[in-house]
Amino acid sequence: MATGLLESIDRSTQLAGHNRLALLLFRLGPRQVFGINVFKVQEVIRRPRLSSMPSSHPLVAGVADIRGRVVPVIDLHRAIGGPAVTETSAAHVIVAEYSRSVQGFLVQAVDRIIHVDVATVQPPPETGTESFLTAITRYGEELVEIIDVEKVLAAVTGDRPGMSDAMQAQAMELDARGRRVLVVDDSKVARTQIEKVLAQLGIECVTATDGKDALRQLQGMADRGPLDEQLLMVISDVEMPAMDGYRLTTEIRRDPRMKGLYVLMHSSLSGIFNHAMVERVGADRFLPKFSSDELAEAVVERLKAIQIRH
Repeated sequence: MATGLLESIDRSTQLAGHNRLALLLFRLGPRQVFGINVFKVQEVIRRPRLSSMPSSHPLVAGVADIRGRVVPVIDLHRAIGGPAVTETSAAHVIVAEYSRSVQGFLVQAVDRIIHVDVATVQPPPETGTESFLTAITRYGEELVEIIDVEKVLAAVTGDRPGMSDAMQAQAMELDARGRRVLVVDDSKVARTQIEKVLAQLGIECVTATDGKDALRQLQGMADRGPLDEQLLMVISDVEMPAMDGYRLTTEIRRDPRMKGLYVLMHSSLSGIFNHAMVERVGADRFLPKFSSDELAEAVVERLKAIQIRH
């Protein structure tokens, strides 16, 4: 099963940049169908023997030795508010890389890989309660719920460390007054993390929840005047509903009013493939999530370049 799955994942990478999304479907209960971006998946394995860690977070079911590496395994059903899984109710572990770390997600069953048009992927409905979903879509008659994994990981690891004193001191030497950055990310957790860094730099943050929303805002700004007078840069996630970061960057480069806009791709996806795609669509830089200092350094470098130019 694992070999066939990985071959399917490799084929799915060909969809990147074409506003298509490849999802690995899995179940946490008999009826619920959930999805995860296949680019993040390293492998799917049968539930291994888990060793408990006395000081670990309650959502961590244990750690497993996977190919010689100790990997924490998160009880995904419990993480989104369901009951804790048992050895009989959770048969598989999805091994995935997010934000420079590898972890396993305990699930009941793995279904299949589907390819959907990003335009059919929509934000989850507002319910008034905390949601661990980042988007929803339909595949045939089934409703597929896409989990905000970054939010799950934030619940387990806590807040990311803020900027170091050295980085803050370097930032204070620059005048960022009046500077604005457009942050594009479908994860509220990710947007909040970026906003905190920008606030420490004294930079105003404008947000968009996906590429389509961002493009609409950029077009409105361009109608009002030169973009370089309104925005320092765009910081965009890659995988998003409605329009992904690759397509957003492509559309920015196609519009003469926007083509000079500095675009930083900021994604929990990493690896050579993503660097190649970022270069292909014309983004200025790629930065894997999430390091407060590295993000701040990238913004500071952009500030310095602007100030030297002027």
